[in-house]
Order: sequence, then C-alpha cells, then structure tokens
Amino acid sequence: MKHAIVEFCIKPINGYNQILIMKRVYLFMSLVLYCVAGAFAQQPGLPAEKEAYMEVITQRAAKITAALQLNDVARQEKVANIIRDQYSNLNDIYTERDAALKVIKEKLQDKAAIETAVKAQAVKTDAKLAKLHKKYLSKLSSQLNEEQIEQVKNGMTYNVLPNTYKAYQEQILTLTDDQKKQILAWLTEAREHAIDAESAEKKHAWFGKYKGRINNYLSAAGYDLKKEGAEWEKRRKAAAAKVN
Repeated sequence: MKHAIVEFCIKPINGYNQILIMKRVYLFMSLVLYCVAGAFAQQPGLPAEKEAYMEVITQRAAKITAALQLNDVARQEKVANIIRDQYSNLNDIYTERDAALKVIKEKLQDKAAIETAVKAQAVKTDAKLAKLHKKYLSKLSSQLNEEQIEQVKNGMTYNVLPNTYKAYQEQILTLTDDQKKQILAWLTEAREHAIDAESAEKKHAWFGKYKGRINNYLSAAGYDLKKEGAEWEKRRKAAAAKVN
C-alpha cells in the first residue's frame, strides 16, 4: 500500500521563522508515514467494510455498463471491471488522504504548520486524482467510443449534465447557439471534476458551483432568471394539465 507523504513549501508563514517551521515539519513527515500505516493496520473491521464496498461498486459499475447495451459479454465485463476499479482506486486515494489529515490535526499544534500541511496534502491528493483520471479515460477508450464514454461519465454523475442542459433550454427558450455552447462547456467541465469526487454530495456540489457561474453569465446577458423560471413553471403546469 502506498502511503501519503505530506510535502511542504519553504516560505515564511505568518511571521514564523521558516527554518524552525521546516524542522518541525520534516520530523512530522516521518510521523505521518508511521501513523497512516498504523491507522490501516489497526482496523480489524476494514476488510469486511472493504468487501461490502466492493459489492456496492460492482453493482454500480454493472448498472452503468448495462445501459451501454454492448451486446458482447466479454467486453461488457471488461468495461464493468474498469469502472469498478476506478471507484475502488478513488476510494483508496481519499482513504489515504483522510488518514493523513487525521494525523496532521492530531499531532501538529501550530496553526500555520497545520494549514500548510493540509494545503500540501490537498495538492498531493489532486495530483493523484489527475493521474488516475487520465489513466481511467485511457482504459475506457480502449473499449468504448466517445459517445459511450459520455454515457459512462453521465452514469457516474447521476446524469446531471444532460438533465441540467435540457432544463436550461426549456427554461429559457431564447438562448442563442453561443450561449448553449457555453452552458454545455461549463457543465462538461463540472462533470470532469464530479467524476472524481468522493461522494454524491460533492459530485452535486461541483455542478452547483458551475451552475452558479452559468447563472451569472446569463444574468449578465440580460436574462431575468427568476422571471424565466416562473414562466417555465407555468408551461410545465399547462403541459401536465393537458396530459391529465
């Protein structure tokens, strides 16, 4: 198992002597390695929890893969395993991060050193996620075409992108082609982040962040989003009434 190693930048922190801070940090780094290893070794329930988690992500991956309708059992199994392994690898990265952060907060006393260590750990985690993301897409590309990969990405993010893009177009009927293109681009960027997020809540949070950017963009273009939303609701109710 690879263990998280906290890296630190050498720079003055809130007026503290940087050499003194760095000495304390270097000593702490070895402690992080020791404690993170211990954190995993001292959890007898972890294997059972891991087994249960593997069952959940295996089912999740199978559901996403089934929607592709590959009509090739061997290929379908390969794709499902790639998706399952991605969930597992993401979980490992976040588990290591959490263990390292726990050690940081328990063992360091100085606030500046804690902030530096936490930021360094975030940078390290992001680097791992970026590397894993690239490998994952490469593996999917070996089995799927671009349209199918889009389906997998949407499946991993609860189809927020297509549903939200559709909703914007239904809410604002006068969107220009350029505006639609920009909305789609931002939602696509949000999805790339959301794919690697550690929970459903954080996946949705990524989309929430970009929806805020989109709303600001549309407001600046002169749209009254509150009014557009109210008109959209009227149209929806009218359509529902016709069906009933």
